[in-house]
Amino acid sequence: MTEANTPSTVLTIGEFGLAAVQSLVDQLGLRLHHVADGEPIPGSYWGDSEAGIIGTNLYGRADTPMHSLLHEACHVLVADPARRESIHTDASDSIAEEDATCYLQLLIASRVAGFGFDRACADMDAWGYTFRLGSAKAWFEQDAEEARAFIAARPDLSVWL
Repeated sequence: MTEANTPSTVLTIGEFGLAAVQSLVDQLGLRLHHVADGEPIPGSYWGDSEAGIIGTNLYGRADTPMHSLLHEACHVLVADPARRESIHTDASDSIAEEDATCYLQLLIASRVAGFGFDRACADMDAWGYTFRLGSAKAWFEQDAEEARAFIAARPDLSVWL
């Protein structure tokens, strides 16, 4: 993807509507907590409008990027079930988990009406994710074998493949 194809803004959960986002989070077996506009987001690693996680709870405002909410949700999903409840703000320092999180968020994005794989890749690129091949889409298609293997090895995650 070239910079000319990268959106200048990323889609937010407010653009999808709270009911649609709540339905997705429920399907993932997590809990969503809506944060009022202008209030700090609990458990947000990056601050500002970025989603937060505490245990299996996701936090976001209307201006929270959809890719951010999916990313934090996927951090919880790829974590060992025994440690999910202890996650607070910083989900993991594992490169394997981070890669699996990015891969899974792109798989799940395909199931979000109005978002999808291509837009999720573009939003990740616009936000500043960095991949060796220069874009989220190129990484997913050409360099994510280890992330896919991580997900395939876990019965609770492989259903997304």
